[in-house]
Amino acid sequence: MSFPSRLAGRHALVTGASQGIGRAVAVRFAQEGAHVAINFVGPRSDAEETLARVKEASAEHGHDARDHFVVHADIAVEAEIATMFETVLARWPRLDCLVNNAGIQQGSPSEALDVEAYRRILDVNLTGAVLCAKQALAHFVARGGGGTIINCSSVHQIIPKPGYLAYSLSKGAMANLTRTLALEFAGRGIRVNAVGPGAIETPLNAAWTGDEAKRAIVESHIPLGRVGTVEEIAAVFAFLASDDASYITGQTIYACGGITLFGEFRDNWAS
Repeated sequence: MSFPSRLAGRHALVTGASQGIGRAVAVRFAQEGAHVAINFVGPRSDAEETLARVKEASAEHGHDARDHFVVHADIAVEAEIATMFETVLARWPRLDCLVNNAGIQQGSPSEALDVEAYRRILDVNLTGAVLCAKQALAHFVARGGGGTIINCSSVHQIIPKPGYLAYSLSKGAMANLTRTLALEFAGRGIRVNAVGPGAIETPLNAAWTGDEAKRAIVESHIPLGRVGTVEEIAAVFAFLASDDASYITGQTIYACGGITLFGEFRDNWAS
């Protein structure tokens, strides 16, 4: 498959890029000509696997001269975020796009909420995104010429997820983070958008994607009738990072197979 070179020569930092959606975004950006910094916090071997795929993608699509590398940082720790940006900006002449993808979730009955887990989830999913955006925005403003931030949200930005209070709160807040920053910085050529994936085949969802019965239950709630792929989500990120989306800011694009359409109303049981 051939890809357009919409991101040729641009520099993009993708957080949480050692697997899943983050890895797919890093690969897609490389296919479209970007330089990619791959943030990770877990096993370095996973990040190195992403790096190998990114380099291969660059070479396959004629972008051999791109500079790709891995950079460690726990997105829940402000000092590590600052060091990550220092590393990226010392290596590259500029940063053009930040993808806030790092995210975690953990189930818990709300009446027995694990407060430490709650704080950790918000620190990674929300505060970490805010702090990464702060660093990127400071750079964009200082150098001029605009920039792009794309937040990885979820259908649970608008759909409640009982038993996952911290995750739901973090994604709900992502909507206002995206809209507020978009409005604040629109006059300086900086675009801020979000992608809201639905049920996607990722390691985060391995508990049900590999179980035929559980997978069938999930897919029964998806109007398109199937689970999405990470490549389909990555394509939306690439679009928002490109000039094809030059007039789009403050928006969340739901790539969810129609989950946000309230599929239970396909039959007019309420009428």
